Amino acid sequence: MTRPKSRFRPCIDLHHGKVKQIVGSTIEQPDFQENFVSEKPAQWYAAKFRDDELVGGHVIMLGPGNADAARSALSQWPGGLQVGGGITIENGQSWIEAGASHVIVTSWLFDGPTLDWERVRSFAKEVGSSRIVIDLSCRRAEGGWRVATNRWQTVTDVNVSIELLERLAPYCSEFLVHAADVEGKCDGVDRELVELLSGFENRKLTYAGGVACMDDLLQIDSASQGRLDVTVGSALDLFGGFGLRYSDLVKWNREAAASEEV
Repeated sequence: MTRPKSRFRPCIDLHHGKVKQIVGSTIEQPDFQENFVSEKPAQWYAAKFRDDELVGGHVIMLGPGNADAARSALSQWPGGLQVGGGITIENGQSWIEAGASHVIVTSWLFDGPTLDWERVRSFAKEVGSSRIVIDLSCRRAEGGWRVATNRWQTVTDVNVSIELLERLAPYCSEFLVHAADVEGKCDGVDRELVELLSGFENRKLTYAGGVACMDDLLQIDSASQGRLDVTVGSALDLFGGFGLRYSDLVKWNREAAASEEV
């Protein structure tokens, strides 16, 4: 039996209503670093991902002023994209109604630096666990990784571990993990974090952060035996990068799908 392969998950990162690629660690700084600002609107990317059948991409709202752009993207491909950024129990269902296949949630699940399990349970009950992606984006701290909220600026007291993933699994259908320290830098992935996440088999999990070339994708695929999907941002030629060609990743996904049908 052919083992599964990691899939490329596209992203549409929105900042002040525009599609951008930003170095994650600088996003709250006055002189935050932009790697790319697109002249094309969010819906253009959504339509492209739809036409290339790249299911499960992420529309991420980096701060306020992005809701209209996010809705325009979702309107191009209802049920084909996930949405995150500022998701709460009050608005989660409305984003599903707007066309999101899933909502991606992090900060609302926390009470300050602490994961609030009552919030986790109530959010799953309100939105439905099958429509939820829990984002455990993280930063290195004390020899490991801790979940970072508020656009990766607030490091919580929650350690990323297989035990945490297992405990949260009943409340979601997928996980998303950005390695915030390497996000947008195109300097390579956090291989130790990839190795940790590769040990989790209970839910689909997407890794993001630092992917710079096809070798990074191959290493993630090999280390995880195809269990980890991969998001590529600043290195992608579609976003002004030079490390990876969008057409190669579309081909990769098509070949992966074909091999699993054999």
